[in-house]
Amino acid sequence: MKHLALRPFVEEDLPVLDRFAAEPEVLGAFQWAGFTNAQARRRRFAEDGFIGDESTALAVTVDGVVAGMASWEAADRGGPAGGCFEIGVTLLPDHRGRGLGTKAHRLLVEHLFRFTRAHRLEAFTDSENLTEQRVLEKAGFHREGLMCQVTWRDGAYRDEVVYARLRE
Repeated sequence: MKHLALRPFVEEDLPVLDRFAAEPEVLGAFQWAGFTNAQARRRRFAEDGFIGDESTALAVTVDGVVAGMASWEAADRGGPAGGCFEIGVTLLPDHRGRGLGTKAHRLLVEHLFRFTRAHRLEAFTDSENLTEQRVLEKAGFHREGLMCQVTWRDGAYRDEVVYARLRE
């Protein structure tokens, strides 16, 4: 059994992070929105190591090797600060299709409910991304609704499905 963990990114991980900006297959068909500036990611790392009050990103590791990224961003929706986060997990292509995504989502939920005041966690996914929808459901999220034509991908606006999980 492989050991899955979350940890802060370290400088040696920067080449892996660069791949998120430059290689479409790393983010996959449902997340790739075009090339981005890898230097912006490196500047953010230099500033705070991707750990901040408004947003945080951690490395998802398998047996100590970076397998992806787990992140959260403040989405307070009018409630108290830190009460709601939008979350996401992205695995590198070599680590997909083996149940690690579900485990990484569960690990992220456990971390946030243990170490933050979050009451609500939200996740958004492309309406055609049935794999991610199953992963979210297995991780205890429930489908709340559909946001029509809210994201731009591949030359067209796409629908997104909203999922949420409450602390209790």
